[in-house]
Amino acid sequence: MTYILKPQLHHPSLPTNSLGYTRRDYEGSVSTLCAGCGHDSISSAIIQACFELELPPHRVAKLSGIGCSSKTPDYFLGASHGFNTVHGRMPSVLTGANLANRELIYLGVSGDGDSASIGLGQFAHAIRRGVNMLYIVENNGVYGLTKGQFSATSDKGSKSKRGVVNHDAGIDMVSLALQMGATFVGRSFSGDKAQLVPLIKAGLAHKGAAFIDCISPCVQFNNHPGSTKSFDYVREHNEVVNRLDVITPRDPIHVDYKPGETVRVQQHDGSVLSLHKLNELYNPNSRAQALGYLQARQARGQIVTGLLFVDPEAGDLHDAVGTVDTPLNQLSEAELVPGQAALDRINASLR
Repeated sequence: MTYILKPQLHHPSLPTNSLGYTRRDYEGSVSTLCAGCGHDSISSAIIQACFELELPPHRVAKLSGIGCSSKTPDYFLGASHGFNTVHGRMPSVLTGANLANRELIYLGVSGDGDSASIGLGQFAHAIRRGVNMLYIVENNGVYGLTKGQFSATSDKGSKSKRGVVNHDAGIDMVSLALQMGATFVGRSFSGDKAQLVPLIKAGLAHKGAAFIDCISPCVQFNNHPGSTKSFDYVREHNEVVNRLDVITPRDPIHVDYKPGETVRVQQHDGSVLSLHKLNELYNPNSRAQALGYLQARQARGQIVTGLLFVDPEAGDLHDAVGTVDTPLNQLSEAELVPGQAALDRINASLR
């Protein structure tokens, strides 16, 4: 993986939190994603959230799978623990790490291809077990590293850059998280930092399985058939002496709208997202209401954003299995291996 380290010099007037850290201390290496990618906006929101929460970077463990989204942990929290797993397997690795050391703050970053296809079972089981984590899906509806095929979250009837129509029903990760028992569920848009940063802060502070689905535009796959300025057209009509991929810079998309309002956001490819922000009177403590509200708004063609559900009394996996307060990786061999007599007592109790 190619990466570029950022200069470590800090301007002396940069604001600091109570730990003495500046926002720069929560950054990582320079992003190699496409200019204007929504994923970079999410990384910026994570940096801002951790700075405002005043989290010691060494107490955060960030994990990811495979895909454009799973590259992003390299771009934030450079001084934190990090683990890049294989495709779709991040939730199980995160679960194991959490069981071994409950004192760390766990942040899982994944994509719609990583979590809604090959990792769907891993995602569902980590959520239903109540692993204490914040799980963020950077949802762009395509496989960005493999030329923009539909992902499992692509809406039925949507078109690819080649004009192919998706005939499969899309998986709604928010509804699935609610049904699997997540105790904190939200959705946001990468261009709405005013909403996203507080959601991330709340998710990181929540005890239990917290999930945020973040709609994140993909700027690369906005070419369309018939354009004489598209990459495909130029390749077909050019005498090729070498083969290159060129991605033109694009400005990030930003929105600013009030609770209870609906806004239509035009994407780089000309398509339009209809986003609806939850009203301030919305009650986020009812799982059934959240599911019904999602379905009602979906029928109107709207994407609901905001905090959809939270259980303020939630527990986590450690509560369910009754682990000791001391992290398992800090226990001695005598505590981890109590001996044959203890094993005999356990076996006898199960007969």
